This record gives sequence, structure tokens and C-alpha cells, in this order.
Amino acid sequence: MNRREFTSLALMGLGSGVASAPALTRSLPAESSLFGRQYAPVPRQSALNASGSSTEFSTEFGEGQLNVLSDGHLQLPVSFLQPAGIEDTELQELLERYQLTGDAYTPACNISVWQQGGRTVLFDVGAGSQFMMSAGQLPEALDAAGISPESVTDIILTHAHPDHLWGLLDDFDDLLYSNATIHIHRDELDYWQAEDTLSRTPESRQSFVVGAQSRLSRAEEQVSVFASGDEVLPGIEAVDTRGHTPGHTSLAIHQGSESVLIVGDALNNVALSFEYPRLPSPADQDPEQAALTRMALLDRLASEKMRMIGFHMPTPGFGRVERRNSAYRFVAESA
Repeated sequence: MNRREFTSLALMGLGSGVASAPALTRSLPAESSLFGRQYAPVPRQSALNASGSSTEFSTEFGEGQLNVLSDGHLQLPVSFLQPAGIEDTELQELLERYQLTGDAYTPACNISVWQQGGRTVLFDVGAGSQFMMSAGQLPEALDAAGISPESVTDIILTHAHPDHLWGLLDDFDDLLYSNATIHIHRDELDYWQAEDTLSRTPESRQSFVVGAQSRLSRAEEQVSVFASGDEVLPGIEAVDTRGHTPGHTSLAIHQGSESVLIVGDALNNVALSFEYPRLPSPADQDPEQAALTRMALLDRLASEKMRMIGFHMPTPGFGRVERRNSAYRFVAESA
């Protein structure tokens, strides 16, 4: 596949505020209320996998090394697996086929790490210690992989939801990656920093805004903004996948004629995102736009046979997209 210049995958826009909000420093306890429902802490697990390694996936890619580390998993209500527009029996068959039945939905959190030349690049930084006890394992995984926080040169954020952003701070609320430039889409930064974002957000998700504003304010001197289509770093292109959030961005790593797409949450469920991409997801801030983005993204990935890494795909989240009848499926691959 020849390298192609990506164009916007978005088919309609989504406005966002542009005013900066004052710094907010409130933090959440480890046992936090998510979407209006209280969840007891799940004991933290080791960042090491069954083989004793911290790295879930590793491959040489062009002139660099691409790794996937685990930040743990989320503990979500099953309502995340119950979109409108599908019959109960059809949904149950789908969830059973993908082994997604149970009292909770527990998607993986896969952090991609790109090392080339003198750069160590993290794509998102995980949940940190103040969101869910079942997540926040990235620092331990980095340590086991021999990567110190000080050696991280760049962080590229797909978006600013807690499981992707809140790991910017350590257990003492200090910036963990003190030497890293933090790259974020201008629309995403503007949205979370807008003065009216908190008041326009449902109460069950207002902690998302407080947490994002606090961390982005703390990291202000390290933040660098980009636009869709920009080459954020050499060989890394910003792909417009808005809808999940206003400035959600996927990142394409180009090496010669090959590319891998760090998808973020544009495709966030191994069953529904692929087999029923037109259905609204309760995780998306703009469900209509997110569905349009999913359809365009799936078509491109399948047509170009590009590999992808999905943040919430089954660990390690590396694979490709195949067409399946009138929809798609995720095909996991190993290194």
C-alpha cells in the first residue's frame, strides 16, 4: 500500500468553545461515581502479563519500534452494550458471540508506545490513580519495560477523557512526564477549556470536565496544539475522527509504504463498532457524528488493509478490519 495523504473522515462539524477556563484542582477519590452509578474499587492488578512481561505487543516497524502496554481495564455498566436501534434477541446473540455477557463491561486499555531515533512517544497516558482502581497501571508497565517517565519525549492525546488523560499526574498530583511535549488537537483543547463546558455537561459527567481542565492547566507550558492533517511529529499524521469528542483524533504512523493507525476511541467496542457501526453509542458526545466517522474510518481501514491499534479492543488491540456482509469485523493479529 502506498502512503496516502489522509483527508478528514468527518462528514459534519461540531462546534466547541474557545475561552480558557480557570484551573480546577479538585480530584476524585479512587472509588468514583461514573455516569451516575457508584462502583466499588477493584483491586489493582500487576501490569505484568501472564508471561511475566510488561509489553502486550511489540514489533519492529520501519525504522522504529512499536509497543503496546496495558493500563488495565475499565469497569463499566452494561448499558454501554445496549444501544438503541437493535432488538434484544439480536443484541444478546451478538454479545454472546463476542463473550461480552456479564454484570459489567470491562474493556481493555491499550497504550501504544512508538520509539524511533531519540524519541519515545506515548499515545495517551492512561487513567492515573484517581479514576478507576482497575486501570492506571501504565507507570508500572513502563517501569517494567525499562522506560522512565523522564525519557518520554512526546505524548499525543487522542482526546481528553479520563482513561486517556488523567495519567498525566502521579499519585501526588505532580506532572509525571516532566520532559514531554503534550500534543492535542486545537478543537479538543478548546472544548475542555471553554468556560461553559462544565455547565453544559450532564452532572454524571462533570467530573470529566473538572479532571480535564485541572490536568490541562497544570501541563499548560508543555502543551502544543495541532490541526487535522498535520504531521504532529515526523511520520505521524493527525487523522480527523471527531464525534466521540469534538477534537478526537486518530494517529497514523507512516513508515515507507506501510502505516498503522492508532485509533483511540473512534472504534471502541469489538462487536458493536464493527458489526453495527451506524448505531449510536452512549460513550460518544455526538452520537450522529461519531457514527458517520466510524463508517468512513472502517471503509478506509478495510479498503487500504491498514493495520490498527484500538485502545479498547481486546488486548493488545492490534489487527485489521475486514468487510463482513454489509458490515465489518476486527481481525486480531500478533507481531
